[in-house]
Amino acid sequence: QVRLVESGGDLVQPGGSLRLSCAASGSIFSGYEVGWHRQGSRQERDMVAIITIDGRTNYADFVKGRFTISRDNAKNMVYLQMNSLTPEDTGVYYCNANKIRLGRLYDYWGQGTQVTVSS
Repeated sequence: QVRLVESGGDLVQPGGSLRLSCAASGSIFSGYEVGWHRQGSRQERDMVAIITIDGRTNYADFVKGRFTISRDNAKNMVYLQMNSLTPEDTGVYYCNANKIRLGRLYDYWGQGTQVTVSS
């Protein structure tokens, strides 16, 4: 079992930056693929960025070049550096950790952290 706790959400002006953090506890964190997802006004949860066990990253088109995901397995932490924020980036950002072991999906979510981009 993995417990995830996000932090770092805030109100920021357009063009500003934020760094989100996700602290993981429980199972061996390094064995999980982790990512950030967000839920905006459409009430759908969209993938923002993913980082695999071996450090490969994948980003949604709408954040490419602006957001950077990273992980520190020694500290059980995942980060999302967000730059050049726009009002469309507003939403609740969720941290996710998942893995498939022996045919079973292990999928965990944090409680989310609110990011509001507004002047």
